[in-house]
Amino acid sequence: MALGDKVTLTCALTGILTDPERFGVPVTPEQMASHAKEAFDAGASIMHVHVRDQRPGMGSWPSWSPEDALAVVQAIREACPGVIINLSTGIVGPDISGPVSCLERVKPEMAALNAGSLNYLKVKSDGTWAWPPMVFDNPVEKVEQFARVMYANGILPECECFDAGIVRSVELYRRVGILRPPIDVSIIMGVESGMPAKPSWLPLLIEELPWGASWQVIAIGRQNVWELHKKAAELGGNLRTGLEDTFYLPDGTTTRSNGKLIEALAKVAKGAGRDIASPQEARAAFGMPSAT
Repeated sequence: MALGDKVTLTCALTGILTDPERFGVPVTPEQMASHAKEAFDAGASIMHVHVRDQRPGMGSWPSWSPEDALAVVQAIREACPGVIINLSTGIVGPDISGPVSCLERVKPEMAALNAGSLNYLKVKSDGTWAWPPMVFDNPVEKVEQFARVMYANGILPECECFDAGIVRSVELYRRVGILRPPIDVSIIMGVESGMPAKPSWLPLLIEELPWGASWQVIAIGRQNVWELHKKAAELGGNLRTGLEDTFYLPDGTTTRSNGKLIEALAKVAKGAGRDIASPQEARAAFGMPSAT
């Protein structure tokens, strides 16, 4: 999307493991719908959805139950007419049957396609690992399996890229036919073992995207993420924030409101001379059918 085009805002409502008791992230269909409605009213056309286990006391854990996914997505769609659903699929290991069952049950307009593997690491201030070192494994055969399912169900892959080599791989996937236009890319910046949340990196990264690809930055971190959002808006990208990505507003205060984060993101877009796309305009930009 060229500079001056309308910007599509995405709200990442809740993370995969963020503790709802400590951080107030939404879990139940009703909570997800309420947070989505606030973000929708603030300008978000896309809701990025991680589904949590709906059994009592299990909301800190992800769910790959298609019925849980359907309940959450139906509640969001009812609260936000015309909204675009982007369903998470990130899972460790080769068994993708859980995410696939959710995609086939819900049939979201978009879904995350993790486009490469990463040593997923973080170190605490005392010099110890924040969690046991792990590999978020996304080999080519897994990427291809997910892409095949998405295309078969009319779902646009959102290529999530944690590192520069993964960004460059998207074009290779296009060349061999794993991906086909339209291509959408999320450049994930701020994960400690991935690309840093540095605005100076962004012009170089977007040079490596397939021609004509739409893109956004997923900025992970604290108050520093807002300069990165500003740079993305200036360079013509779409924008995303939400409680999955940050709890910090531009002034450094913390929030438990997805709506407040999207309000701040809309101000960033307008400050860069960009208007906010409506859900209908976002659908047209991504080549999606109008909402029924």
